[in-house]
Amino acid sequence: MNNEYIFSLVEKNQRVDGRKLDDYRDIKIETNISKNAEGSAKCSIGDTEVIAGVKLEIGTPYTDSPGEGTIIVNVELSPIASPKFELGPPGSMATELARIVDRGIRESKCIDFKKLCIKEGEQVWLVLIDLYIVNDDGNLIDTSVLAALNALKNTIYPGIKNDKVNYKERTKKKLELGKLPITCTLYKINNKILVDVNSKEEECVESRLSIALCNSRIHALQKGGDNGLSMKDVEEMIDIAIKKEKELRKFA
Repeated sequence: MNNEYIFSLVEKNQRVDGRKLDDYRDIKIETNISKNAEGSAKCSIGDTEVIAGVKLEIGTPYTDSPGEGTIIVNVELSPIASPKFELGPPGSMATELARIVDRGIRESKCIDFKKLCIKEGEQVWLVLIDLYIVNDDGNLIDTSVLAALNALKNTIYPGIKNDKVNYKERTKKKLELGKLPITCTLYKINNKILVDVNSKEEECVESRLSIALCNSRIHALQKGGDNGLSMKDVEEMIDIAIKKEKELRKFA
């Protein structure tokens, strides 16, 4: 399937799999899939699959925020998920994906970092969110965000013994969450705006915009792709994202 064929379909408001331009593929969520993580989930959008695991560690707070914990997002892109991924340290794609997931959670105040404080200036909880890409068939961003949110929702604190984490003990205290920032990524192909591109369509993307929002309020934006976006493009993308938030929220 060549790019020209995809361009010609998009021009007619059609897609290779028969969807409308603003249709998502089937979304599936599984939770509590790991016994060793404090929280875990798998999200599938079409054939794209991402597993999220949350670990809670005790660390030292930053000097400029002695009463706050934090989150750390890590993404692992394995050649098993796609031949375009290579073994080794995180590349630009993994770094950008981690940044987008982090920003949505951080800027929406999904987690109140002050509530992660154990002893001000000395000990805080660090929320480690690890994302493992099982299969990449396009739209890793939205899939990763939904996986991360569902893993956070079922995260339970481990016990503490002698100022250290006792992972053998599970408390009944859940990680307290506020707003859940749905992320909708919009893609521009041949001057048309699409959601949830598959891997073939992704090769034709000129630019994209990931929008993290909650109750129609935007908390973070991340632009991607080689080409620019006009204000008209951005406004159209925001309108679609607000519409799709209601649909995606069923899975968060």
